[in-house]
Amino acid sequence: MKMRILLVCLGNICRSPAAEGVLREKARERGLKLTIDSAGTGGWHAGDPPDARMTKAAARRGYDLSYQRARQVAFSDFYEFDYLLAMDLSNHTDLLDLAPPNRTCDIRLFLDFAEGDERETPDPYYGGADGFECVLDLIEKGASGFLDYLEDESA
Repeated sequence: MKMRILLVCLGNICRSPAAEGVLREKARERGLKLTIDSAGTGGWHAGDPPDARMTKAAARRGYDLSYQRARQVAFSDFYEFDYLLAMDLSNHTDLLDLAPPNRTCDIRLFLDFAEGDERETPDPYYGGADGFECVLDLIEKGASGFLDYLEDESA
């Protein structure tokens, strides 16, 4: 299985970098060869590392985000990736608005693959430390569910 996945949030410094790191580690644990990246619908943080609070929270769970740098979604992403997974409904709508009509990717909400009723990954940027932990809990569920989905599709 060779899939290319792009995880997308607003600024690419909290949720999508965390989802990239979690998905990459969980795929590695399962022996899956996936290309995984993240981006933001906005570009104001381009070149910046992930938010320090998210980097620390992720590191406590064994996920390394230190190598990542923020970038904005590019036109080519709609052709180079198989899945663009949005963190919330606003990001999803933005991706659909940006997407060319002949795109080759599937644009979905990340948490549509997670068990439970939660559909959106909340932005922890303006909250406290517990918000980052809550987001990581959701991302871990989404990552596991998405990988289950990919494995079921390829079976």
